[in-house]
Amino acid sequence: ENPIMDCLLPEHQRKVLDKLSTGLPLTVTANLIHDEDYWKRCCTQRWQVCDVSNYGDSWKRMFFERHLENILKCFIPNITDPNQVLELIPLCKEYVWKLEVDQFLPPVKLDQKEEEDDFSDSGSDFGLSEVSMHHYDLGVLITALPHLEELNLTYGVKDCGMNFEWNLFNFTHQDCYNLAVALKKCHNLKILKLTRSKVDDDKARLLIQNLLDHPCLMELNLSHNLIGDKGAGAVGKLINRSKLEILDLCNNQIRHLGAQALARALANNSTLTSLNLRLNCVEDEGGQAIGRALLTNTTLKSIHLGSNELSEPTATLFSQVLAQNSTLTSINFSCNHIGLDGGKQLLEGLMDNKILTEFDLRLAEVGQESEYLINQILRANQERAWLRSLQYPSVKPL
Repeated sequence: ENPIMDCLLPEHQRKVLDKLSTGLPLTVTANLIHDEDYWKRCCTQRWQVCDVSNYGDSWKRMFFERHLENILKCFIPNITDPNQVLELIPLCKEYVWKLEVDQFLPPVKLDQKEEEDDFSDSGSDFGLSEVSMHHYDLGVLITALPHLEELNLTYGVKDCGMNFEWNLFNFTHQDCYNLAVALKKCHNLKILKLTRSKVDDDKARLLIQNLLDHPCLMELNLSHNLIGDKGAGAVGKLINRSKLEILDLCNNQIRHLGAQALARALANNSTLTSLNLRLNCVEDEGGQAIGRALLTNTTLKSIHLGSNELSEPTATLFSQVLAQNSTLTSINFSCNHIGLDGGKQLLEGLMDNKILTEFDLRLAEVGQESEYLINQILRANQERAWLRSLQYPSVKPL
């Protein structure tokens, strides 16, 4: 009500700040105290592990991001007062750049005992309708954070133990709609990670529809979900209607049709540098489509196609890619059935390649001789890349 901190002499300010309690209400301290040592005390007294380098070396930012995350992780719809979040917005909005929320609690069952009597073990998983299982709507919060650049979300419950039910991991259509509408308004968002949340084709398409032509989005991670070919087709549209540089679709249900849709987008793309399709099932039809795209693509540097049921036909096409493409530096074919002949063709394509520095062929059945010779070429390329970095060091912006 009567702040006089700025009127004190520096040495007096220091004495006051050193003695201030870390338990003071945030309504008092948030906008009045900017001293990093005070916020460092707040963080270290509350959390055992505090790595300030993950928060732009700002203790105040760390405190408000983690404080807000903790509230969201413990928020129970219809039980927790929404004002807990709303009243925090004006206090924290200038200090939140990233949010990592690895659980969203569902509403509490009001008549749990009755439901346990009414439903069998198999039926109890569906004892609540989807309508009653909606999670906290992030819309009002994230659209009110002007500096929000990264959003890392998982719709599920940690450490549920013996209380496990599938409903605890139900990312509903309404949840998806609420999130999609909010994302469209987050104009400064650069990184979106929505993992392990049962995002299927319909939900992926809804999300992508609201991310098309996003002005800042550079990284999208939808790994460990249920996305199939239709969802991959939607992502293909996003690739060329955004500034996306990193795309992670690891461990989904994408087959050759989805891979072909991604390949069509990749052939004409000029922004994407990293694509992860590990643990899908694109097979040779999808692998060859991606290979053909890489014959014309000039920006992708890293591609992961591990565990995708690939075999010799894909290796044959990628031998051409290795001979012609001059931007790829990393390829992962691990846990596929490339075979001895496929390994020889990859080696032949790599003979004149001076750029590739990483080529993972573990458990790809290419044979020891081909693997050894490929590694020899990679070491030479790594040495060449190291010498280039010494000759042309990257200039850091002032």
